[in-house]
Amino acid sequence: MANQKIYILVTDTGTLFTRMIKFFTRKPYNHASIAFDRDLKEIYSFGRKNPNNPFIGGFVKENIKEGLFRDARCALYSLSVQEDEYQRMYHYIKKMEENKHLYKYNFMGLFWVLFNKGLDRKRAFFCSQFVASVLLKGKVVKFDKSTSLVRPHELLEIPDLEMVYEGYLSHYQSSELKKDRKPSRWYRTMFPV
Repeated sequence: MANQKIYILVTDTGTLFTRMIKFFTRKPYNHASIAFDRDLKEIYSFGRKNPNNPFIGGFVKENIKEGLFRDARCALYSLSVQEDEYQRMYHYIKKMEENKHLYKYNFMGLFWVLFNKGLDRKRAFFCSQFVASVLLKGKVVKFDKSTSLVRPHELLEIPDLEMVYEGYLSHYQSSELKKDRKPSRWYRTMFPV
């Protein structure tokens, strides 16, 4: 019997880097994160350590109320899991967080996945590879390929995933988030809905 929920968030931040990825994938969302609460206070991924520099990346605890996420479009999904699965995933991430200085962004792996080639590197992940690894560590999902080949849109094919919300992340209805914030004029111009 499932008694916990985890959340998978996929986003389009509209940056040059994500637009380049979108050119290859032809998918609306190209960044994946995993959260352990509906309010998205504990949300983790591999991405930019500094929002202004796409080339310095690694393990990150993301804040959806600032930086690149303020104007991002998103889709949020929930997945019911057993308590022991939840705990395995949570402890796996917390151990990574304690040693985050040891982890790097898998830029080479991201490049190779565009050509359907996997590249596993020790302590290096790109966003969807990380989320897939967490799910695998929790024994929630068994992938039929290396996690270094899992793309964000493929995470949405996990059985029993339930959509919670789709739209602007700044409009997500949560007790801690602003409910009526509109995306910037620049974002609406570049990415009309």
